[in-house]
Amino acid sequence: MHRIAGIAVVLALLTGCYTLQPVSGTPQPGTRLAFDVNDAGRVALGGSIGPEISQIEGRLIQRDNGEYLLGVTSVSLLRGGVQVWKGEQVRIKPEFVGNMYTRQLDKTRTVLLSAVAVGGAALAIASAANLLGSADPNDPTIPKDTGATNRLPGRFKIPIWSLRLPYLGRP
Repeated sequence: MHRIAGIAVVLALLTGCYTLQPVSGTPQPGTRLAFDVNDAGRVALGGSIGPEISQIEGRLIQRDNGEYLLGVTSVSLLRGGVQVWKGEQVRIKPEFVGNMYTRQLDKTRTVLLSAVAVGGAALAIASAANLLGSADPNDPTIPKDTGATNRLPGRFKIPIWSLRLPYLGRP
């Protein structure tokens, strides 16, 4: 049980919340970028990406003759939904782009999410310890066994996949 809680805490600390901020200056290769695609871009890129693209996000590979070579990681659609890509390369001309953003870590949201996750893991460990009979057997507030008392075995395990975690959405 402690191993599962430890893994949950580490995953929470590795999780970060990101925001998109308008680009200031010229982005360097390796920068995570997002492009709002305009109508001309939807028409031009429709054959290779899809006709209803709203935003393209990925890592800048190269900027050559004003064009951006992007390793696409996701495509947001006009009517909602996101398609996940695995770094396929797409050339994007500046005239296809409305706005350009960089993806940056939001430290405040990341710290809050991590604090909630660590607190939740601590609460889960404390609750599991009480529910699984790990309390002090000499505690006078705990009733002694009676004919109507049902106790769980001391090593009762809860499978991790049976836990329901809230969906926090895409940061």
